Amino acid sequence: MRSAKTIHTISCHAEGEVGDVIVGGVTPPPGDTIWEQSRWIARDGALRNFVLNEPRGGVFRHVNLLVPPKHPEAQAAFIIMEPEDTPPMSGSNSICVSTVLLDSGIIPMTEPETHLVLEAPGGLVRVRADCRNGKAERIHVQNLPSFVTQLDAALEVENLGTLTVDTAYGGDSFVIVDAETLGFSLTPDEAHDLARLGVKITAAANAQLGFHHPENPDWRHISFCLFAGPLTEGAQGYETAAAVAIRPGKIDRSPTGTALSARMATLHARSAMKTGDRLHVRSLIGSTFQGKILGETRVGDTPAIHPEISGRGWITGTHQHMLDPDDPWPEGYRLSDTWGAR
Repeated sequence: MRSAKTIHTISCHAEGEVGDVIVGGVTPPPGDTIWEQSRWIARDGALRNFVLNEPRGGVFRHVNLLVPPKHPEAQAAFIIMEPEDTPPMSGSNSICVSTVLLDSGIIPMTEPETHLVLEAPGGLVRVRADCRNGKAERIHVQNLPSFVTQLDAALEVENLGTLTVDTAYGGDSFVIVDAETLGFSLTPDEAHDLARLGVKITAAANAQLGFHHPENPDWRHISFCLFAGPLTEGAQGYETAAAVAIRPGKIDRSPTGTALSARMATLHARSAMKTGDRLHVRSLIGSTFQGKILGETRVGDTPAIHPEISGRGWITGTHQHMLDPDDPWPEGYRLSDTWGAR
């Protein structure tokens, strides 16, 4: 086999959401910080296109690039590549990266718990992994500080009228809508309609509400729409269902750790959750993440919470992605049947 490039990946999913990890074949991008490196990857586009576009990728795939950390406390760093974004942080991807690092032996595992510090583009995240028999069985991630930007904002959406929405940050930026108000029960058969409507709501929120991060002027848009289910009380804390629409038009298979963090921030802002409270969230496929508010903080002048999220990850295979020198689509391709209109 001949190849102009060979990229080595370990494939993984966290509670259903794919988060492959590049472990070889790519040199670290230029930049003095992980954030600057992630901006270079976003601007350059070549690696994103190669691993995310068809025929190697697809709208269902996220890919993480392992790079040497810049912060002295971190053992590893990662840059997240999603279908349309190169974001500050991702809950499911951080779980996939942690699982790959430990289950593949890149970082030594200690049973019954392994502690490590990862550097995401948006900052440090501290990980505690429950380990047994050589497997990281559950990954607990102390996520980036999470905060509310708007509560009960009016949003005009074509053919829907005026919605009342929240906007918040949980490592990534969200517009949050009430699923029941829109007639959704958050069941698997609704995934197509949720995906299409969620992208529409996200576009409207960006046009009308916008987003501002107090300490990161580069992040100026809303990435996702969170359809939030009703809150109930369970034996171990609050429980809910959720569906997150990811551009260009798919539903997260996992319960979305950044969305869980953003929702806990909104509930805390409304005094519905406090430090120590837990929120368990269920995805459309029935997988779950657990969330906990560890404490309060501030991001600039904005009140925020320290959230913890936890879930499980599983390695699904190893791949060598190659490029034949004669391939007429060296960076792959996208069609609107799955990628949506551009």
